[in-house]
Amino acid sequence: MSNKTTLIKSIKKYLVAVAVVIALPLFTGSALAQTRDHLTDAESELIRFHQELDKRTEVFIKAIDRRFAIINGTEQPKIKKVSKEEPDWGDAPKGTRAQLIGDIAGILDEAITNIDDVSQHDEKSPLISRSLRRLTAAATGYANQLTALSKQTKDDEELGAIEQALNNANDIIEAGSKLPPPAATDKKSKP
Repeated sequence: MSNKTTLIKSIKKYLVAVAVVIALPLFTGSALAQTRDHLTDAESELIRFHQELDKRTEVFIKAIDRRFAIINGTEQPKIKKVSKEEPDWGDAPKGTRAQLIGDIAGILDEAITNIDDVSQHDEKSPLISRSLRRLTAAATGYANQLTALSKQTKDDEELGAIEQALNNANDIIEAGSKLPPPAATDKKSKP
């Protein structure tokens, strides 16, 4: 009976060890996924450099465009500096397709947060509607690309990232659809 008890204890220890070995990569992978930043260091520096909402929004849009270029296998978009003091964009972002799509979801979310923050502090700022209009136009194109990507993949991680990015893009499109028409420039003609 003691041999049987010892054998059962050994089997239990073995099963626990196997479970740990199997689970460890899962926890490590999810921990790595949680520590990945959706912007590169250079892109984050550009966000800090640009304090105006409309300029930050442009950085978010260009950062997303850079990721779509990688995903679609096209050349990186040419980005002109606004001023010579503006930091460089740095190297192109790296990652798997799922990570790059996850980056897009995170960048869209951060862009939404930036617009929300400004609207809470100064709801009459003209930069809010200008930024939201520009972001809405970009999000419409992103939604089309994400929908096409969702039809091309069977990978669960990619599909989850696409779903999140699509949700964020659709939230932006919905908010943008509630904007009043852009104000015409007031130019008074002389009699």
